[in-house]
Amino acid sequence: QVQLVESGGGFVQAGGSLRLSCAASVIMYSSYVMGWYRQAPGKQRELVAVITSGGITNYGDSVKGRFTISGDNAKNTVYLQMNSLKPEDTAVYYCVADRDSRIYSPRYWGQGSQVTVSS
Repeated sequence: QVQLVESGGGFVQAGGSLRLSCAASVIMYSSYVMGWYRQAPGKQRELVAVITSGGITNYGDSVKGRFTISGDNAKNTVYLQMNSLKPEDTAVYYCVADRDSRIYSPRYWGQGSQVTVSS
């Protein structure tokens, strides 16, 4: 069973930056994907950014150019640098992980980290 431990998040004013980290207890696949989805109140969950073990990244349209995902395979850890934050980025951010074929339907989820951006 994969356990995902998140850190980071919090409260920031619009235009500010935050960094999220996520460490996986174990990686059971030779090719895997890790990253973040988010869910705001009253909205559907959406992909924020993911990265495969091979270094391929995929970003949601709303965060392209502002967020950067990176990974450390040796530590089973991924990072999400969030810059130029907007109030609409306010949401609970969930770390996800699975084999790389399941980018859009990951089975392993972290506990969630609240990110709040004030205007």
